[in-house]
Amino acid sequence: MKEALIELAAVAETLPPQYAAKVTPLVAKLIEASERRTRILSLVQDALGQLRLDMKYIAFDLEATRRERDEYKNKLDSK
Repeated sequence: MKEALIELAAVAETLPPQYAAKVTPLVAKLIEASERRTRILSLVQDALGQLRLDMKYIAFDLEATRRERDEYKNKLDSK
């Protein structure tokens, strides 16, 4: 996608000046929007990775807490 936008920008620069003046800013906006989407996607992917890791820690902690609870309950029941 990025290559296509770069190619489009190069083609826009070869247009006659009256057309290039209209097209070039639009192409620049497209490139900027594409780069922004790429950055946002990267941030979302990083956040999802962190969320997955956090969920694993939470699941581990929950299981450890349940084991501890069961151990204490067994100790109380055996008295």
